[in-house]
Amino acid sequence: MKLKYFLFAALATSAFTACEDLDTAPEGGTLTEDQKVEIGDAKPERAEAGVRGIFSQFNVYMPNYDAIGSRHNDFGYSSIMLFTDCNTEDLISGDNGYNWGGNSLTYDDRPYTSRESQILWNDYYKIIFSANTVAGSLNADSEDPLTQYYLGQALAARAFCYLELAQLFQFNYKGHEKSACVPLITNENSSKAATEGAPRATVEDVYAQVNADLTKAIEVLGKAQKAGQKRSDRRYIDLAVAYGLRARMNLAMQNWAEAAADAQAAIDNTDARPATINEVSKPTFCSADEPNWMWGIYIAETDDVVSSGIVNWISHNGTFNYGYGQYSGGHQISKKLYKTIADTDIRKGWWSDDKGFCANVSDEWNAYLQVTFKPTDKQKAAGIVATPYLNCKFAPYQGILNNDVNANDLPLMRVEEMYLILAEAQHMAGQNGKSTLEQFIKTYRDPAYVCTASDVQNEVYRQKRIELWGEGRIWFDVMRLNKGVDRRGAGYEPNCVLNIPANDPILLWRLPQTEINGNSALTDADNNPSTPVPSAVEDVDIPLQ
Repeated sequence: MKLKYFLFAALATSAFTACEDLDTAPEGGTLTEDQKVEIGDAKPERAEAGVRGIFSQFNVYMPNYDAIGSRHNDFGYSSIMLFTDCNTEDLISGDNGYNWGGNSLTYDDRPYTSRESQILWNDYYKIIFSANTVAGSLNADSEDPLTQYYLGQALAARAFCYLELAQLFQFNYKGHEKSACVPLITNENSSKAATEGAPRATVEDVYAQVNADLTKAIEVLGKAQKAGQKRSDRRYIDLAVAYGLRARMNLAMQNWAEAAADAQAAIDNTDARPATINEVSKPTFCSADEPNWMWGIYIAETDDVVSSGIVNWISHNGTFNYGYGQYSGGHQISKKLYKTIADTDIRKGWWSDDKGFCANVSDEWNAYLQVTFKPTDKQKAAGIVATPYLNCKFAPYQGILNNDVNANDLPLMRVEEMYLILAEAQHMAGQNGKSTLEQFIKTYRDPAYVCTASDVQNEVYRQKRIELWGEGRIWFDVMRLNKGVDRRGAGYEPNCVLNIPANDPILLWRLPQTEINGNSALTDADNNPSTPVPSAVEDVDIPLQ
């Protein structure tokens, strides 16, 4: 989508319509930028609708319909969660007509004409546009707690988007500081970008903006919180979440001591706590009110994505609810990864075993798996009762088996991630991260766990792959750690068995063709290289038993 579209067009969504009171003078006409700041400082509650608009962009029914038509994988930020998970070697699904993540499974999402590239680009920049609108209407030097709170929301949300864009459109920070990243549009330079276009900023410049935004957000959110201004619910960003975002940033930049400090600050400032072994001994991860969620998007039964029935994240990613998962064969964990999980680890029951039996659910729910996810004839002959390694992690809405109301909330940050960031960062900074990791896993997931790994960083990565499976986070670790994607022996269909080395150009997304055509500061030569879709390789056989 053209950047000019975001800068000039009247967007036909309630998110942006709700911001009109920041642009229109009472007597008619348009407010100047100085007048907007005056109003934002004197009456910051006028920015409330704009802030709501920022976070409403995370959950929208077919927001790109005008650009790409009807697509059942077009439902806001969780579309990106689905794309990136399907790009990994950990989330297996059938490449069939019911699987709307199929293009990401095979990397057919990488051409700059793909609908997925358009969805991803548009969704991030719409959030950025909303954040810029709010940030530009507020006085950054205000000491008013409400103004500070709203400014913190805008800056942190913008930083969130640019941090992820940086890791999708370019390789990891170290060694690529001067490489081309993405156009950097803020409220300060939007007018110039509208008339002159916006070139790709360097990785270094994008991270500098992310750091500046998060540092300012931490400052103002801290002041607002100290003055008694708190978020109304977990869809909004508080001080702890801002620290958590900066911990992610510092981890990506290999600022190990800083990442550890920010992760600890996120833990210290949040009201969330890790879920206990008992709490995750059954399907869950469906409500932002769960004790371990720091940040999530609330989904209401009346939301369009829910009313659609199947055009929503849990329809594709769930097992125990009605939706595309029932028809596509569901999502499974890599059997290579599954086999690394100890039998004493409660998370082994987050998936069905090699016979198709899930230890964490009742007989009734296991019977549902056997009826809905039938094994193949070959699997039946091996004594398998349902699809092996099937996702049993996410509960259906309200815990109702086969619920056709798909109103599950979207997880954006859980406190468990902060403990795992802390462990990795401490270890890499020469501190005792191994002890942090061991204590966390023993307390909250596996009482028998002992960290025997010589490569602690890689062990943390393994733990994150297990803990955050299906939550749209692991791709960013794949990229920052230069892991590549090796699906041999994981259980993929033959045409999806890929072995992509680290730093292969196919791992990068390309700027959409519409952006190249509509941004006067860009040409085809400025894009990431066009790379053939990877060919399948010979699989490595790992017996089911």
